[in-house]
Amino acid sequence: MWATAVGVARVRARETERENALFRDPLAMAFAIAGGRGPDSVPPRGDEAARRYRLGVAFSIVVRTKFLDDLLKEASAAGIRQVVLLGAGMDSRAFRMDWPEDTRLFEVDTVEPLGFKASVLRQEQAVARCERITVPVDLREDWPGALAAAGHDPALPTVWIAEGLLIYLPEDAVELLLARIGAHSAPGSRMGLTLGTRGVIERFGADAGPGSAASLWVSEMPEDPVGWLAEHGWEARTYTLRERAAAYGRPLSTAPQREEQPGGLISAVRRQTT
Repeated sequence: MWATAVGVARVRARETERENALFRDPLAMAFAIAGGRGPDSVPPRGDEAARRYRLGVAFSIVVRTKFLDDLLKEASAAGIRQVVLLGAGMDSRAFRMDWPEDTRLFEVDTVEPLGFKASVLRQEQAVARCERITVPVDLREDWPGALAAAGHDPALPTVWIAEGLLIYLPEDAVELLLARIGAHSAPGSRMGLTLGTRGVIERFGADAGPGSAASLWVSEMPEDPVGWLAEHGWEARTYTLRERAAAYGRPLSTAPQREEQPGGLISAVRRQTT
Protein backbone atom coordinates (compact mmCIF):
# COMPACT_ATOMS: atom_id res chain seq x y z
CA MET A 1 0.00 0.00 0.00
CA TRP A 2 2.92 2.39 0.63
CA ALA A 3 3.41 2.86 -3.12
CA THR A 4 0.32 5.09 -3.00
CA ALA A 5 2.46 7.46 -0.92
CA VAL A 6 4.65 7.98 -3.99
CA GLY A 7 1.54 9.01 -5.91
CA VAL A 8 0.72 11.48 -3.14
CA ALA A 9 4.24 12.88 -3.46
CA ARG A 10 3.69 13.42 -7.16
CA VAL A 11 0.53 15.42 -6.44
CA ARG A 12 2.42 17.53 -3.92
CA ALA A 13 5.23 18.08 -6.41
CA ARG A 14 2.78 19.41 -8.98
CA GLU A 15 1.21 21.72 -6.40
CA THR A 16 4.66 22.99 -5.44
CA GLU A 17 5.22 24.10 -9.04
CA ARG A 18 2.13 26.34 -9.02
CA GLU A 19 2.64 30.07 -8.65
CA ASN A 20 -0.09 30.23 -6.00
CA ALA A 21 0.77 26.94 -4.30
CA LEU A 22 -0.96 26.24 -0.99
CA PHE A 23 2.31 24.72 0.26
CA ARG A 24 5.84 24.04 -0.97
CA ASP A 25 7.29 20.53 -0.79
CA PRO A 26 10.79 20.64 -2.32
CA LEU A 27 11.36 16.91 -1.72
CA ALA A 28 8.14 15.68 -3.29
CA MET A 29 9.47 15.44 -6.85
CA ALA A 30 12.52 13.48 -5.69
CA PHE A 31 10.25 10.92 -4.00
CA ALA A 32 8.04 10.74 -7.10
CA ILE A 33 10.95 10.25 -9.50
CA ALA A 34 12.60 7.61 -7.31
CA GLY A 35 9.28 5.78 -7.17
CA GLY A 36 8.76 5.88 -10.95
CA ARG A 37 6.11 8.62 -10.83
CA GLY A 38 8.14 11.51 -12.15
CA PRO A 39 7.00 14.14 -14.68
CA ASP A 40 7.79 11.86 -17.63
CA SER A 41 5.79 8.90 -16.35
CA VAL A 42 2.76 7.91 -18.44
CA PRO A 43 -0.54 8.58 -16.66
CA PRO A 44 -2.89 5.62 -16.33
CA ARG A 45 -5.37 5.11 -19.11
CA GLY A 46 -9.07 5.33 -18.54
CA ASP A 47 -12.30 6.98 -19.58
CA GLU A 48 -13.50 10.45 -18.67
CA ALA A 49 -14.91 9.23 -15.35
CA ALA A 50 -11.50 7.80 -14.41
CA ARG A 51 -9.81 11.05 -15.36
CA ARG A 52 -12.22 13.05 -13.22
CA TYR A 53 -11.67 10.66 -10.34
CA ARG A 54 -7.88 11.17 -10.51
CA LEU A 55 -8.32 14.94 -10.59
CA GLY A 56 -10.67 14.78 -7.62
CA VAL A 57 -8.26 12.67 -5.58
CA ALA A 58 -5.38 15.03 -6.41
CA PHE A 59 -7.47 18.03 -5.37
CA SER A 60 -8.38 16.38 -2.07
CA ILE A 61 -4.70 15.60 -1.37
CA VAL A 62 -3.74 19.25 -1.87
CA VAL A 63 -6.53 20.54 0.38
CA ARG A 64 -5.94 18.00 3.15
CA THR A 65 -2.19 18.75 3.11
CA LYS A 66 -2.86 22.45 3.65
CA PHE A 67 -5.46 21.65 6.34
CA LEU A 68 -3.06 19.50 8.34
CA ASP A 69 -0.17 21.93 7.84
CA ASP A 70 -2.30 24.60 9.50
CA LEU A 71 -3.30 22.25 12.31
CA LEU A 72 0.34 21.50 13.03
CA LYS A 73 1.26 25.18 13.04
CA GLU A 74 -1.54 25.90 15.51
CA ALA A 75 -0.41 23.04 17.76
CA SER A 76 3.16 24.34 17.74
CA ALA A 77 1.95 27.84 18.55
CA ALA A 78 0.05 26.34 21.51
CA GLY A 79 3.30 24.90 22.86
CA ILE A 80 3.02 21.26 21.75
CA ARG A 81 6.46 19.86 20.99
CA GLN A 82 5.73 16.21 20.18
CA VAL A 83 4.47 15.31 16.72
CA VAL A 84 3.54 11.78 15.63
CA LEU A 85 2.86 10.99 11.96
CA LEU A 86 1.09 7.63 11.71
CA GLY A 87 1.67 5.91 8.38
CA ALA A 88 4.12 8.68 7.55
CA GLY A 89 4.84 7.57 3.98
CA MET A 90 6.63 10.28 2.00
CA ASP A 91 5.58 13.06 4.38
CA SER A 92 8.33 15.69 4.43
CA ARG A 93 6.96 18.06 7.06
CA ALA A 94 10.06 17.51 9.21
CA PHE A 95 12.05 19.10 6.37
CA ARG A 96 9.71 21.67 4.84
CA MET A 97 7.99 23.28 7.83
CA ASP A 98 9.43 25.65 10.42
CA TRP A 99 9.46 24.10 13.90
CA PRO A 100 10.32 25.40 17.36
CA GLU A 101 13.82 24.32 18.31
CA ASP A 102 12.79 21.63 20.82
CA THR A 103 10.23 19.88 18.60
CA ARG A 104 10.48 16.09 18.28
CA LEU A 105 8.75 14.57 15.26
CA PHE A 106 8.16 10.80 15.11
CA GLU A 107 7.50 9.12 11.77
CA VAL A 108 5.76 5.78 12.25
CA ASP A 109 5.67 3.41 9.29
CA THR A 110 6.91 0.01 8.16
CA VAL A 111 10.52 -0.72 7.28
CA GLU A 112 10.14 -0.70 3.48
CA PRO A 113 8.76 2.84 2.95
CA LEU A 114 11.04 4.28 5.61
CA GLY A 115 14.03 2.66 3.91
CA PHE A 116 13.01 3.99 0.51
CA LYS A 117 12.48 7.41 2.00
CA ALA A 118 15.86 7.37 3.74
CA SER A 119 17.66 6.62 0.47
CA VAL A 120 16.01 9.61 -1.23
CA LEU A 121 16.75 11.88 1.72
CA ARG A 122 20.42 10.88 1.58
CA GLN A 123 20.51 11.52 -2.15
CA GLU A 124 18.98 14.97 -1.66
CA GLN A 125 21.18 15.70 1.38
CA ALA A 126 18.02 16.77 3.17
CA VAL A 127 18.35 18.24 6.66
CA ALA A 128 15.40 18.08 9.06
CA ARG A 129 14.29 21.31 10.76
CA CYS A 130 13.46 19.49 14.00
CA GLU A 131 14.52 16.34 15.82
CA ARG A 132 13.19 13.66 13.45
CA ILE A 133 12.85 10.12 14.78
CA THR A 134 11.77 7.22 12.58
CA VAL A 135 9.83 4.38 14.19
CA PRO A 136 9.82 1.29 11.93
CA VAL A 137 6.78 -0.71 13.00
CA ASP A 138 3.57 -2.04 11.48
CA LEU A 139 0.47 -0.32 12.85
CA ARG A 140 -1.06 -3.77 13.30
CA GLU A 141 1.63 -4.54 15.87
CA ASP A 142 2.61 -2.89 19.17
CA TRP A 143 3.41 0.49 17.70
CA PRO A 144 2.77 2.35 21.01
CA GLY A 145 5.57 0.27 22.58
CA ALA A 146 7.90 1.05 19.68
CA LEU A 147 6.98 4.73 19.90
CA ALA A 148 7.71 4.79 23.64
CA ALA A 149 11.04 3.06 23.05
CA ALA A 150 11.88 5.77 20.52
CA GLY A 151 11.38 8.44 23.18
CA HIS A 152 7.74 9.53 22.99
CA ASP A 153 6.49 10.81 26.36
CA PRO A 154 2.73 10.24 26.82
CA ALA A 155 2.72 12.58 29.83
CA LEU A 156 3.33 15.52 27.49
CA PRO A 157 0.84 16.78 24.91
CA THR A 158 1.22 15.34 21.43
CA VAL A 159 -0.19 16.29 18.05
CA TRP A 160 -1.14 13.17 16.10
CA ILE A 161 -1.62 13.04 12.32
CA ALA A 162 -3.30 10.19 10.45
CA GLU A 163 -3.45 11.47 6.88
CA GLY A 164 -4.92 9.29 4.15
CA LEU A 165 -4.67 6.29 6.46
CA LEU A 166 -7.95 5.32 8.09
CA ILE A 167 -9.76 4.67 4.81
CA TYR A 168 -7.45 1.66 4.30
CA LEU A 169 -8.15 0.13 7.73
CA PRO A 170 -11.13 -2.05 8.65
CA GLU A 171 -13.47 -0.67 11.30
CA ASP A 172 -12.04 -2.72 14.17
CA ALA A 173 -8.51 -1.58 13.31
CA VAL A 174 -9.66 2.06 13.24
CA GLU A 175 -11.23 1.66 16.69
CA LEU A 176 -8.05 0.08 18.06
CA LEU A 177 -5.91 2.83 16.58
CA LEU A 178 -8.06 5.55 18.19
CA ALA A 179 -8.01 3.73 21.53
CA ARG A 180 -4.23 3.47 21.44
CA ILE A 181 -3.81 7.12 20.48
CA GLY A 182 -6.09 8.14 23.33
CA ALA A 183 -4.22 6.00 25.85
CA HIS A 184 -1.00 7.86 25.00
CA SER A 185 -2.40 11.38 24.79
CA ALA A 186 -2.06 13.88 27.63
CA PRO A 187 -4.88 16.40 28.06
CA GLY A 188 -4.52 19.17 25.51
CA SER A 189 -3.11 16.86 22.86
CA ARG A 190 -4.39 17.43 19.34
CA MET A 191 -5.22 15.18 16.44
CA GLY A 192 -5.70 15.64 12.72
CA LEU A 193 -7.51 12.95 10.75
CA THR A 194 -8.74 12.46 7.23
CA LEU A 195 -11.74 10.16 6.88
CA GLY A 196 -13.44 8.70 3.85
CA THR A 197 -16.78 10.45 3.47
CA ARG A 198 -19.87 8.27 3.53
CA GLY A 199 -20.61 6.69 0.16
CA VAL A 200 -17.12 7.24 -1.29
CA ILE A 201 -16.39 3.51 -1.55
CA GLU A 202 -19.66 2.86 -3.36
CA ARG A 203 -19.00 5.72 -5.78
CA PHE A 204 -15.38 4.96 -6.61
CA GLY A 205 -14.29 1.66 -5.12
CA ALA A 206 -16.56 -0.66 -7.10
CA ASP A 207 -15.07 0.30 -10.48
CA ALA A 208 -11.50 0.83 -9.27
CA GLY A 209 -8.77 -1.03 -11.12
CA PRO A 210 -6.80 -3.76 -9.36
CA GLY A 211 -4.03 -2.29 -7.24
CA SER A 212 -5.36 1.26 -7.42
CA ALA A 213 -5.75 3.24 -4.23
CA ALA A 214 -9.55 3.14 -4.40
CA SER A 215 -9.53 -0.65 -4.74
CA LEU A 216 -7.95 -0.81 -1.25
CA TRP A 217 -10.46 1.43 0.50
CA VAL A 218 -12.44 -0.38 3.19
CA SER A 219 -13.50 2.19 5.78
CA GLU A 220 -15.73 5.27 5.80
CA MET A 221 -16.51 7.79 8.50
CA PRO A 222 -19.33 7.08 10.97
CA GLU A 223 -22.61 8.96 10.64
CA ASP A 224 -21.69 11.17 13.59
CA PRO A 225 -17.91 11.62 13.63
CA VAL A 226 -18.03 14.27 16.37
CA GLY A 227 -19.98 11.95 18.66
CA TRP A 228 -17.76 9.03 17.75
CA LEU A 229 -14.61 10.93 18.69
CA ALA A 230 -16.26 12.24 21.87
CA GLU A 231 -16.64 8.61 22.95
CA HIS A 232 -12.88 8.31 22.51
CA GLY A 233 -12.26 11.39 24.66
CA TRP A 234 -11.80 14.04 21.96
CA GLU A 235 -13.58 17.32 21.22
CA ALA A 236 -13.70 17.38 17.44
CA ARG A 237 -14.69 19.63 14.57
CA THR A 238 -15.35 18.45 11.03
CA TYR A 239 -14.77 20.32 7.81
CA THR A 240 -15.78 19.48 4.27
CA LEU A 241 -13.34 19.56 1.41
CA ARG A 242 -15.58 22.13 -0.26
CA GLU A 243 -15.52 24.62 2.62
CA ARG A 244 -11.78 24.31 3.20
CA ALA A 245 -11.05 24.66 -0.50
CA ALA A 246 -13.09 27.87 -0.60
CA ALA A 247 -11.27 29.19 2.48
CA TYR A 248 -7.94 28.53 0.74
CA GLY A 249 -8.97 30.37 -2.42
CA ARG A 250 -9.55 27.20 -4.44
CA PRO A 251 -13.36 26.99 -4.56
CA LEU A 252 -14.93 24.02 -6.28
CA SER A 253 -16.75 25.04 -9.44
CA THR A 254 -19.24 22.18 -9.29
CA ALA A 255 -22.38 22.33 -7.17
CA PRO A 256 -22.85 19.73 -4.42
CA GLN A 257 -24.47 16.60 -5.85
CA ARG A 258 -26.21 15.77 -2.60
CA GLU A 259 -26.94 17.25 0.78
CA GLU A 260 -23.70 18.14 2.50
CA GLN A 261 -22.66 15.51 5.04
CA PRO A 262 -20.15 15.95 7.88
CA GLY A 263 -16.75 16.57 6.36
CA GLY A 264 -13.86 14.15 6.35
CA LEU A 265 -11.26 16.67 7.55
CA ILE A 266 -11.09 16.41 11.33
CA SER A 267 -9.35 18.46 14.00
CA ALA A 268 -9.66 17.36 17.61
CA VAL A 269 -8.40 18.26 21.08
CA ARG A 270 -7.97 15.80 23.95
CA ARG A 271 -10.34 16.58 26.81
CA GLN A 272 -9.21 17.16 30.33
CA THR A 273 -9.68 14.10 32.53
CA THR A 274 -12.05 14.43 35.46
